[in-house]
This record gives sequence, C-alpha cells and structure tokens, in this order.
Amino acid sequence: QVQLVESGGGLVQAGGSLRLSCAASGDTFSINDMGWYRRASGKQRELVSSITRGGSTFDADSVRGRFTISRDNASNAVYLQMNTLIPEDTGVYYCHAQRVTMTGLRYEYSEVWGQGTLVTVSS
Repeated sequence: QVQLVESGGGLVQAGGSLRLSCAASGDTFSINDMGWYRRASGKQRELVSSITRGGSTFDADSVRGRFTISRDNASNAVYLQMNTLIPEDTGVYYCHAQRVTMTGLRYEYSEVWGQGTLVTVSS
C-alpha cells in the first residue's frame, strides 16, 4: 500500500505564490507517475500537472508558465510551486500517484490519492 499526505495549502492574495508538498510512504517502489489534481467548487476534478519517475512533466494549459511540478524520488516526494496565483486557482488540490505492481507475469495499475489540501486565492 501507498499513502500520500499533502501540505502547503492556504490563503493567498492574487499574484502571490504557494508551494504544495506531497510525501509518499509505504510501498513507494511501486510508484510510477505522480501528479496534482484540483477540484474547484461545483466543478469536476481536473489534472493540473504530472511528472513521470524520469522527470518528464505535463502542465494543464490553465497553469502552464505559472506552476512548476518537481519530484524527489529519493525522498518519495512531489512538489507543486504555484506562482502568479489567480482566483480561478482556488480549490482543493489532491496529490495523485500511479502504482505499478506485478501479479505473476501481468502488470497491474492502480491509483492512490491524498486527502487534499485547500488553496484559496483572494482577489
């Protein structure tokens, strides 16, 4: 099993910055891709940024150029540096990990989610 714990959310004024952290524990060798999702009030959860174990990244169009995802495989952590925040960035941010395990000769994929951390950007 893998557990994810987020930290770093809070209240910030528009134009400000926050850094989210996510610490993974448990069977961390099974973790493949990691990322951050968010859910704004009344909206579906959406992918913000993701990063592979090798360091390749993806950013949603809405955050590209403002957010930076990074990862430390040695400490099993993933980070999201959020700059130039706007009110539309408000929401609950969830850390996500994809696990890959083997059963016999078959790869099995599963997902793990953190409990979420609230980010509020005031105008």
